[in-house]
Amino acid sequence: MRFQGWLRMAAAVAAGTLGVVAFAQTTTQTQDVKVGLIAPLSGPFARQGALMLQGAQLAVARINEKGGVKSLGGAKLKLIVADTGDSTEKAKNAAQRLVADNPGIVGISGAWSSSFTLAVTEVTERAGIPFVTQSFADQITARGFKYVLQTSAPAGIQAKSALAAILNVSKLASAPTPRKMAVIRDNTASPTGLMNAIQQNGEMQKLGLEVVADEVFTPPMADATSAVQKLRNARPDVLLLLPTVMSDDKLVLERMNETGLGDGRLPTVASGAHMAAPEMLKLVGPEVLENTFVIVANWQAKGLEDVVADYHKKTGEPWMPQESVSTYGDMVFFKEAVEQAGSVDRQRVMASMRALGNKGAVARFYAGNTLEFDETGKRLGASVMILQWQQGQPKLVYPANAAEAKPRWPSKAG
Repeated sequence: MRFQGWLRMAAAVAAGTLGVVAFAQTTTQTQDVKVGLIAPLSGPFARQGALMLQGAQLAVARINEKGGVKSLGGAKLKLIVADTGDSTEKAKNAAQRLVADNPGIVGISGAWSSSFTLAVTEVTERAGIPFVTQSFADQITARGFKYVLQTSAPAGIQAKSALAAILNVSKLASAPTPRKMAVIRDNTASPTGLMNAIQQNGEMQKLGLEVVADEVFTPPMADATSAVQKLRNARPDVLLLLPTVMSDDKLVLERMNETGLGDGRLPTVASGAHMAAPEMLKLVGPEVLENTFVIVANWQAKGLEDVVADYHKKTGEPWMPQESVSTYGDMVFFKEAVEQAGSVDRQRVMASMRALGNKGAVARFYAGNTLEFDETGKRLGASVMILQWQQGQPKLVYPANAAEAKPRWPSKAG
């Protein structure tokens, strides 16, 4: 099924004709093991929700094709999907309907936006339903919940580990270690939070980094000329590019290209999966994006070749982004936990999820290849990944043990 098919399904959900949609390959109703996905399938974030759905549905289909849950006599997984809409209130209401209409559901994955996830997990925690999320907010695992597992590194840890990762990438490329960093960012919550995190407790100084320029603007950006000129004057070794709107990234990258800083001449590190989206390639073009690094929480990696090939064939997407990789992994996680528990009892399933350890069949879907969690639900060893645009493709270049390509780092800026 191509992407248009996914959009038709999402539209049906948004229209209310399918408040909760069930996908299944089943033999008898009693064999179904219900797992859930709650994601934005309507509104401004519908594209991200569609990517999440693609990963989850393909995982369920493959699990069922391979015989389902063998400890339950070959029981098939049945994917129940709910739409968060575009607000926390809608997300919470969708979660309440999902839980009420499916009392036997063994676990749920979602909900993309951290604000949605915070609202949804208030509902799932009360119901004692295991919930797995890639959302980043530190608060998700700071509430004492027992049924929430966060597979990505929390925002604070991501921010700090990103700096070390950037330096490691320069070493992998046999380049001089960056010492002077410039930042161009908007004043929204995400870039502000990231900068606050990396400036706390002298993290930058510990790594030998100095910020020589920090240009902050209110989106949308009207003109990037001033910001790029300040960048040229500061002569940094690396640029941290942190707009949250694609059009602002486009303005900065194009202006850098026009003034001789583009095409990787100044190592540029952006943050967020939007910078590695096919839409970004169409908006900016491969020449402007070439050699740009992108920090992400998850991505297609070495060891997932079979999954990625099937994903490309079934969806027509050019690569498998973090939304799809994560929800695919979540469905495999639920299956393996039920398999080990030999039961659909949610307490036993949750205990099994915590006891799986670094099981390769599941851990390979998450950055860092670990599957152990602390008492709060944070995944131990969760790390960031770094991509680099190379010949029109966002290639994974870090960590080295999962990389698809070697990083390229200019030896001299501008």
